[in-house]
Amino acid sequence: MDNLFVTLLGQLLDQTGLMSITLGNIIMIVAGAVLLYLGIVKKYEPFLLVGIGLSCIVANVPGSELTKEGGLFYIAYQGVENLILPPLIFLGVGAMTDFGPMIANPSLVILGAAAHLGIFVALIGAKVFGFTLAEACSIGIIGGADGPMAIYTTMKLAPHLLPQISVAAYSYMALMPLIQPPVMKLLTNKKERQIMMKQPRYVSRLEKIVFPVVIAIIVNLFLPPVAPLITMLMLGNLMRECLCVDRLAETASNALLNVVTMVLTVAIGSTMAADTFLTADTLIIIGLGLVAFVFGTGSGVVCAKIMNKISGGKINPLIGSAGIASVPIAARVSHLVGQQENKNNFLIMHAMGPNLAGVFGTAISGGIMLALLGG
Repeated sequence: MDNLFVTLLGQLLDQTGLMSITLGNIIMIVAGAVLLYLGIVKKYEPFLLVGIGLSCIVANVPGSELTKEGGLFYIAYQGVENLILPPLIFLGVGAMTDFGPMIANPSLVILGAAAHLGIFVALIGAKVFGFTLAEACSIGIIGGADGPMAIYTTMKLAPHLLPQISVAAYSYMALMPLIQPPVMKLLTNKKERQIMMKQPRYVSRLEKIVFPVVIAIIVNLFLPPVAPLITMLMLGNLMRECLCVDRLAETASNALLNVVTMVLTVAIGSTMAADTFLTADTLIIIGLGLVAFVFGTGSGVVCAKIMNKISGGKINPLIGSAGIASVPIAARVSHLVGQQENKNNFLIMHAMGPNLAGVFGTAISGGIMLALLGG
C-alpha cells in the first residue's frame, strides 16, 4: 500500500511543473517579484511593472500553458510580433498629449535631439561586443526611451532580440525615477536646479490643429519607415485638438490605451522565460540599455546648461533630461527633482517641450536606421 501511494504521488508530481523547475526559472521568478515590488510598493510606473512582473513569473512556472502556441500570453505576443500594439499605443498617447509646450518654445526641440546621445553610445558599444550593425541599431534605440519605437525598430531589424530589448526599454522607462535623478544632480548645482522659468506663450487652437497635419505629411515624405507610428500619434492628437470627436479622443486616450497597455505588458513579461532570456547577450543588452539612459540623461542636461548660459539664466537645466522620449515619465522626473529644491517651481509644462521633441528624435533616429538598413 505504501509503495502504491509513493508511486501515485510520484506520478502526480511528474504531471506538475515541480519536477521541471530549474535554477534559471527560480532566478527569473525572483526577478519578476522584484518588478512587482518596485511597481506596487515603490510605485515606479505600476502601469508597466505590474503586468510585466506577473507575466514574467508565470512564464517561468514549468507546465504553464499560457506561453505555448494558442495560449493567452502567446496570443498577446502576436500583437507585438505583428506590430499591431505599438501604433495603437501611439494613437492613445497622441490623444492624451498637449503639444502646446513644444509649439510654444520650439528652441527646446534641441534638447530632444541632445538627449539621444545614448542611442549612439549604446550602438557603438554593441558593435564592440560583436553584434551585427542591425542588432546594434536595435540595441541602441533603447536609449530613446520609447517602448513602441524600440519594439517597432527591433521587429524590423533584429526580431530575435525583441524579448531582451523590449524588457530593457520598458523596465528602464519605469525605473527613470531611480536612474535619472543622480545623473541630473551630479551635473547641476543647487542654484541651477532652483531656476524658475517664465510661463510659455499661449498656443492657439489653429496652431494645435495644423501641427499634427503638417507633421504627418513631413514624416510620410521623409521618414516612411516610421510613418505608421507617427501617423497614429498625430491622428490621436488631431482627434484631441479638433474638439469635434470627443468620444473618439476619450476612448483612445483612456479605455483603448489602458487595454493595449495591459496586453503589451503581459506580452513583454511573457518573453522573459529563463531558457531564452538568461544569456550573456541579455546581460550585455541590459547593461548597454542602462548606459544609454545615463548618457542620454547626461547629454540632455549638459545641452540645457549651455542653453541656460546663452539665454542669460532663463532655462532650468533639469528639463534637459526630459529630452529622453518617455512621455510623460521623463518630464515628471524633471519636475519632481526641481520641486525638491524649490517647492514653488513647476517645471512640468516646460519639461514637456523637450519630452515631446524626444519622441520625434527617437523616430528620426529609428527612421534613419531603418532606411539605411532596409528595415
